Amino acid sequence: MRMSALGSLIVLGSVAGLNPAWGADTSVESLKAQIDALSKKVGELEAKEEKSEPFAGVSIGGRLQLDYNLFDGAYNANHQGHTGSDLFARRARLFAEKESGDWDYKLLLEFAEDGAEITMARLQYKGFNGGPVIKLGKIREDISLEALSSSKYITTIERSNLADTFSPYFRWGVAAYQYFPTSKVRYAIGVYKNDAFGDSGKNKNNNLDLATTGRLTWAPIQGDGKTLHFGLWGSYREMGGDTLSSAFARGEVRETSVKLADYAAGGETVAIDHLTQYGLEAAGQWKAFSLQGEFAQRQLHTTDTTSHLDGQHYNGYSVTASYFLTGEQRQYKAGSAVFSQPKGVKNAWELYGRVSGMDAASDTQGTKVTSYTLGCSYYYSPQVKFMLNLIHSKVGGPGRAALVGDEDTGNALTFRTQYLF
Repeated sequence: MRMSALGSLIVLGSVAGLNPAWGADTSVESLKAQIDALSKKVGELEAKEEKSEPFAGVSIGGRLQLDYNLFDGAYNANHQGHTGSDLFARRARLFAEKESGDWDYKLLLEFAEDGAEITMARLQYKGFNGGPVIKLGKIREDISLEALSSSKYITTIERSNLADTFSPYFRWGVAAYQYFPTSKVRYAIGVYKNDAFGDSGKNKNNNLDLATTGRLTWAPIQGDGKTLHFGLWGSYREMGGDTLSSAFARGEVRETSVKLADYAAGGETVAIDHLTQYGLEAAGQWKAFSLQGEFAQRQLHTTDTTSHLDGQHYNGYSVTASYFLTGEQRQYKAGSAVFSQPKGVKNAWELYGRVSGMDAASDTQGTKVTSYTLGCSYYYSPQVKFMLNLIHSKVGGPGRAALVGDEDTGNALTFRTQYLF
């Protein structure tokens, strides 16, 4: 509650040394000095009071990504491969974050036409002197360099087949991470509720299905426009007998009628006891040029050990190259071991290309998809970016005909307008 003006004057007057009964010999200069001291104390009190407000120091922002997609062939196989199109808000997000001593908080909400959901709800503690940072809530699992890169900073409009297959993105859990500046090594380890990939999050006994995920990275070269990054990650995920979702990846085009990487195409889905995943990643940057690649593998452990899919492996890979025609350089964040857009980027052009693949096929079912992307981005400012991508995908595997018929290739043109606020 704010103090009244009279109360403030009385209290601060005594602090500043004012005497209500000034003598006749008090000089004008002395009086002016005491009034200045009083004004200063009032300002300090008001500043202290404002800092105690619950929303003081809260940062609010967000992003809007508006996409237009044009696609045909395998992407639209359910409509005889004819050309299809869509215009939609890919992401409309609002965040609020605040730091308070050794703690920081962040809430990220995703808005859609039918409502809103919590994308992230993170509480983080960094008060251990020289020790790990602890975070809990709905947080991003440390899986895949590209999946960990913020959607507002990724090179292409959509992430690779690998990232979309292997990363569950944000899940409820607790994790710890730490970066060692001397050795340039970072580790992260976390335990999460596994309500991803078709798992309900609980087993038949109504106990939580858990996922344990870890990532280790090393960036021996950083600075002077040069970066060299290596990493590996692994994840053990309880599935509790739930059925593994059939579609692994879309083929890097959103809102199409067919998801091209499908392990059950031409066959059947399967109940999983648990699955294991691991991945390798490497990235290099030389001034305006950057190159990154990843490989990942998933192994199934079915509830029925006689199933032909028990022990089945699925592999994915991606390689991305990028070059800024105007000389800008991506930033590397050692504390999280990811890349972001150039600092203060403005009136800049970026050209890039990517090849990625996902093998979701076994001997008798499933598909394989390889996607090729060429694109360019224009950075009007750090807040506004325009992106144009051309994608060509090829589909194979024993389940191809069941999934896409004779449409074994697909083409797409995608365009994005991104605004950060």
